[in-house]
Amino acid sequence: MEHNLPDIVASIKRNYADLTTECEQDLIACCKLLRVEKNTTLVKEGQYADKTYFIVKGAARAYYLKDGREITDWFAFEDAFITSVNSFFLNIPSPYYIELLESAVIVEIARNAMLELCDKHHSFDRLCRIIVTRTMLQLQQRVVSIQFESAQQKLDNLMAIRPDITNRVPLGHIASYLGITLETLSRIRHPKKRI
Repeated sequence: MEHNLPDIVASIKRNYADLTTECEQDLIACCKLLRVEKNTTLVKEGQYADKTYFIVKGAARAYYLKDGREITDWFAFEDAFITSVNSFFLNIPSPYYIELLESAVIVEIARNAMLELCDKHHSFDRLCRIIVTRTMLQLQQRVVSIQFESAQQKLDNLMAIRPDITNRVPLGHIASYLGITLETLSRIRHPKKRI
């Protein structure tokens, strides 16, 4: 399937917020449509992240390195934005990595272009607020999940939101994201196999 920026921006409008025609044209003008290979790192720890990415097709994750182990913090799939939030908004080095888990089609938007669009178009400013609010709500739900839910509840909730995740994301990344071991994940995924 061929992807083009006008259709992608129309999808962003449908899923996030309506944009004026002029805003839509200005957004299309500052977007870069990229086809990127699986395992590509979009942001590295310590790098200043001055771009955000909209996933048209594919999957990505954000992860930290802690004592040589990868700790997955965030997944993003089609019709979602992903960036190193702290770095993008505070202009500080990224505390984590963002990598593609599948070959992907993504749209790249530079921070300067986004700021200019926010200043110029009320509808784009509103779009950005909706994106940030959704991201904050997802992160808040994740904190609640980590603090209060059992391993089984965490997995059930993740599967309710993203039923195809085990087909698209390695189980080790899912276990890390849920804050459980791979063995625990295997056990709760297949409870009938227990002795």
